[in-house]
Formats: sequence, C-alpha cells, structure tokens
Amino acid sequence: MKRLLSKPLALTPVQLRLFKAGLHALFLGYLIFLGWAAVTDNLGADPVKSLIHSTGTSALNLLLLTLLISPLAKHLPFPSLMQCRRLIGIYVFVYALLHLTSYVSFELQFDWALIASEVIERPYITVGFIALLDLMLLTITSPMWVRRKMKRNWQRLHNSIYLIAVLALVHFSWSRKTALQEPLLYWFIALVIMLPRFNYWLKRLTPRH
Repeated sequence: MKRLLSKPLALTPVQLRLFKAGLHALFLGYLIFLGWAAVTDNLGADPVKSLIHSTGTSALNLLLLTLLISPLAKHLPFPSLMQCRRLIGIYVFVYALLHLTSYVSFELQFDWALIASEVIERPYITVGFIALLDLMLLTITSPMWVRRKMKRNWQRLHNSIYLIAVLALVHFSWSRKTALQEPLLYWFIALVIMLPRFNYWLKRLTPRH
C-alpha cells in the first residue's frame, strides 16, 4: 500500500503534548456533556437507556480507533500517532467501565444477586463482562515500566485487543435485538481495519519451503 503523504508527518514534543491535550479535552468533554445532559434531563425519553447506549458505543468507537492507529501511523505516515494509542486505549476502558456502571446502578440498582445472575444467565452480558475484564488487564499493564518487566509476555497479552474487539462486537450485536444494520456496519468496519493483520498472521502460519 502506498503512503498517503509525500513525507512523514512528525510532531515536535510540544506539538505532541498539545495533540494529547486535545484528545483529553475531546474525550473528557464528551463525558462532561453526557453528565450535564443527564443532570438537566436532556437525554431523551429514556435517559438511562440513552446513557448506557452512548457510553457503550463510544467505547466501541474508541476501541476500533485504537486498532486503526497502527495502520494509519504506517501508511500516512504519522509515527507520532503511535504515542497516542495508550491514551486512547485507557479511554476505551473508562467508557466501557462507565457503560457497565450505568447499567449496574440505574437498571439493576446495585442488586448484587441480580447482577451475578445477569452476568451468568445473559450471554451478551457475559461476553461484555469478559471483554471488560480483559480491557482492565491491558489498562493495568499499559505503563512502560510494566511493559519492560513483562518483556515478551506483554505483547502476547496486548494482542488480546483483537479478541476484545470481537467480544465487544458480539456484545453489541446481541444487545441490539431488533436493529441489525448498525452492528453489521461495525462488523464491516472492524473487518476492514483488521484485514491487514489477518494477512500478517496468515503469512506467519503458512510454512515456508
């Protein structure tokens, strides 16, 4: 695949910090907007459902964005973008955790027996919960000093981001019981993003003569 830019787009340390600050402002700003809309009763006819859906789809959007960063950084090329992947990945976990918290607090009213039964008996919640636990592991192990200590095991663990993406898409698809158009669109986007990775794995698994 040809590079989209004639020369690499490199950011100075100051520009990179400003770029990251902009990302923080964007992601935190949306959370503040959701909170303010909830407090002022501007989340629509069903504010609880709207809050749960908004945080969940935002987490999925950011998850797909983290998968897109590597090919974008390579083919633009924009190497500085790779230094923002950890930041965005942490926000994936933040939004996913708020998605679960909204469901547990407003829908289940912190009824722990009910929460346990929901996780066990509803497959789409089970799948989403597993994805969240894996996201938590990736977030905890994201600092550089942890990466240095884990060595090769760090990369093996963080390759599970692809499994998380599949689990998140399954969770999203099962939760949308009637409207399938949106999940199908997300599956298509994910397939396009991960296709180069599939080709890479296929080449590694193909025996060479």
